[in-house]
Amino acid sequence: MLKFRGCQHFRQRLVAATLSGRAIRIDEIRSQDQNPGLRDFEACLLRLIEKITNGCVVEINETGTSMRYRPGFTVGGSHYVHDCGKSRSVGYFLEPLLMLALFGQKPLDILLKGITTDMLDPSVDTWRTVTFPLLRKLSDSLDGLAIQVLRRGSAPKGGGEVSVHIPVLTAVPPISLTEEGMVKRIRGVAFSTRVSPQMCNRMVDGARGILNPLLADVFIFTDHMSGVESGLSPGFGITLVAETTSGQLLSAEASVAMTNHEHGSLQVPEQVGQQAAHALLEEIHRGGVCDSAHQGLLLLLCALGPKEINQVRLGPLTPHAVRTLRHLRELFGVTFNVAPEADSHTIFLSCIGAGIKNISKKAS
Repeated sequence: MLKFRGCQHFRQRLVAATLSGRAIRIDEIRSQDQNPGLRDFEACLLRLIEKITNGCVVEINETGTSMRYRPGFTVGGSHYVHDCGKSRSVGYFLEPLLMLALFGQKPLDILLKGITTDMLDPSVDTWRTVTFPLLRKLSDSLDGLAIQVLRRGSAPKGGGEVSVHIPVLTAVPPISLTEEGMVKRIRGVAFSTRVSPQMCNRMVDGARGILNPLLADVFIFTDHMSGVESGLSPGFGITLVAETTSGQLLSAEASVAMTNHEHGSLQVPEQVGQQAAHALLEEIHRGGVCDSAHQGLLLLLCALGPKEINQVRLGPLTPHAVRTLRHLRELFGVTFNVAPEADSHTIFLSCIGAGIKNISKKAS
């Protein structure tokens, strides 16, 4: 049994433990905090894993500061419904759900309820326009990978609904993503819930004011939902995606939940659009084949790949990506060769994959 300390990288530890079939123990979970132990969204994630898997065992002590996890195998199936709560958005649960469902026995169809966009996790728009296209490009068998936003839900009350379909993989194909390319166009989507539809147009104006002098091909869609489709709280936000000549996608986003306006901290829509545009330009400047939010996911896919060279080119590694590299070494025995390149200011990473195969999938 592998032992870890602290609450960092909680999701990735559970995913890596399940895919590697190794039991783990996590101690000192916020033991020094005034409110120690697991948070409600972490307990919600454990319930989600128990729901889609068979045979997993979770043991938590009375204070919630220590837990043991013995993994089972992912079953998959349809007609699942899971309430993600109001502490974290649906994006927090999508990454572990995706990686586990890909190695399931059957394709997974699930309805996730909760907050669809916040500034802590990638929004459902980022998953729909960047993450899922990236995975579909890696494997032809993932053409059925889809996500549909039925209702949007802003913080703090949420009320959003997202339908997700995840097919199964036999094994992760070899990964070779090294060509960055030049940015050729920018697309985006601006959304608003329970506020004036003009909020979307004002965010678009703010973003275009930054991007249009740099690139002519900029188009941002607007998505204003009303009635029951708009969730339970007012809010607005924007997601921008830059596509390069080599087919890579870089994303950035900004959003506002209208909960703190009485304290004078509410941004106007133009500022939100400008914030997202500046964040996108920063991601482009960092370089690499993906943005900083997708570094950990891409490294995990490389580690799960076949026992041959898997290679990617990334920008400066985020703290999340560095912790991912450490956990991949501990749980899969996969080490990466890291070679910084001064000319492009990027980092070339390569590894021999662990060759993880889907043992749950039914033989056809």
